[in-house]
Amino acid sequence: MDLNNIIGLLQGQDLQALTSKLGGDEAQVKSGLGLALPAILEALNKNTNTPEGAESLNKALEKDHDGSILDNVTGFLNNPESANGLGILGHLFGDKTPNVAQAVSKSSGLDQNNSMQLLMTVAPLVLGMLGKQKKQNNLDANGLNGLTSMLSSNLSQSNPDVMSLITGLLDSNKDGNFLDEALGMLGGLFGKKKKKKNDRRELNCFKIEKIC
Repeated sequence: MDLNNIIGLLQGQDLQALTSKLGGDEAQVKSGLGLALPAILEALNKNTNTPEGAESLNKALEKDHDGSILDNVTGFLNNPESANGLGILGHLFGDKTPNVAQAVSKSSGLDQNNSMQLLMTVAPLVLGMLGKQKKQNNLDANGLNGLTSMLSSNLSQSNPDVMSLITGLLDSNKDGNFLDEALGMLGGLFGKKKKKKNDRRELNCFKIEKIC
């Protein structure tokens, strides 16, 4: 499993459905996926680097993410709120969730509310992919740690600049200026995008929750 497998889930009619749900255009959504998916995978990798984090993911997959969501992606996209995507983001990114959404917005041209919705929508799909791999390969917590490490390594090799930015965004030791610097670099990597002046304020309407 790699990033292309996940992006492959969102092609054709499914990409159209996601674009329709979010607004914007398909090019913006594809660009947003190019940052959103690696960010989610890297956050999962960081979480599974400890035995406690790996076991927490293992239990979450066993309880709520067995891969069945992938059996009807179109149906899920029509009702993504059913999968508690916001709770997943809160568990993965914590108080850095708005920063990640802002970076997705900067890279894609989607406004920040739609960037948050994109993250909320694809996070359950990523967990579904992991849950499917767990089920098919009988992975335990250690196996999941190995899987997320492999995915992170593959992404670092194929997208080193993007992964470097994501690592910085998720690094709790970075100071507050890093986000602005990272967003400036993203503008150079992905091309300048227009932003709404009230984008930062729009993010305040989202309440970050933990996975139950």
